[in-house]
Amino acid sequence: MKRLLLAPLLGAALSAQAQPLDSAVTLSAYAEVYYSYDLTQPEDHLRPGFFYSFNRHNEVNLNFGMMKLAYAKKNVRGNLALMAGTYAQYNMAAEPELLRSVYEANAGVKVSKTKELWIDAGILPSHIGFESAIGKDCWILTRSIMAENTPYFETGARLSYTSPNGKWYASGLLLNGWQRIARVDGNNTPAFGTQITYKPSGKATINWSTFVGNDKPDSVSQLRIFNNLYAQLQLTQKFGVIVGCDVGVEQAAAGDSTNLFITPILIPRVQVGEKSFIAARIEYYQDQDGVIIATGTPNGFNTMGYSMNFDHWVAPNVLWRTEARMLQSEDKIFLDADAAPTASNTFFTTSLAINLP
Repeated sequence: MKRLLLAPLLGAALSAQAQPLDSAVTLSAYAEVYYSYDLTQPEDHLRPGFFYSFNRHNEVNLNFGMMKLAYAKKNVRGNLALMAGTYAQYNMAAEPELLRSVYEANAGVKVSKTKELWIDAGILPSHIGFESAIGKDCWILTRSIMAENTPYFETGARLSYTSPNGKWYASGLLLNGWQRIARVDGNNTPAFGTQITYKPSGKATINWSTFVGNDKPDSVSQLRIFNNLYAQLQLTQKFGVIVGCDVGVEQAAAGDSTNLFITPILIPRVQVGEKSFIAARIEYYQDQDGVIIATGTPNGFNTMGYSMNFDHWVAPNVLWRTEARMLQSEDKIFLDADAAPTASNTFFTTSLAINLP
């Protein structure tokens, strides 16, 4: 414990003010550096394998650094963003080497003169969930188990529509797979996605996203049907809440049966000062048959998660964060400091992020 208290809670980040290169082009940058300490003290400095962000133990590291060039003018738009950090290292490990540093690469065209109807294609941010790689946009420092095990990005084509009053957004997607740039070898079947978002006011967002497809070779062909539903509500000036639930089913490897995975989540957040916030997260992930997270244990991945998070805006573009997080599983799926199986995992993380704008 003394070692933990004496550990330097460090974080730093680099960013550049978004500068208009001309009226249509914007250049921006973002980065977040973190320090995480896991009480199990893994010798390889790598936290449990279902984490893909902020997953290095007892070292100062870059989680996510990005530079982005965006173009938007009349009926054409596009984005190119390059990245580095442990987020890219572990989320992109299965992709072709030359594409592992690409965060976004897409182009879009408006296909209606009177309606906000667009077709975009390329490497796109995921249409699933309320968390992304950009930490400042998330209420908790580390990502939920839900976010870590659903797509952060996707590749394909998207047809989208935004209503004139901006309250409704709908899209349909043709995708290469479940968080894929390159298809799985032997897979020639398309995957599909949908998204419907309703914003009745600036204080409420309700979203329903889906995914349907086979993310394995055609010879295996295990159809996955997935639903993501969440609401983000700012109930008062200082208190907000996010509540959501993912439900998915996938065909079993043998026979006509299906395997279910489900994960509900609750995140309340309160503003405690002009520049400070406290948030908590309660999450549960049930994947008994190992569809997404395989454990090889009798009850599979049945895990509760608890987080307490403190945010402080040091400056308008500088965010310092600290989080304490504990996971409690039904089976002994973790290892303790003596490499013995245990059902719990506790860790602490701090970060500093800088972004402009």
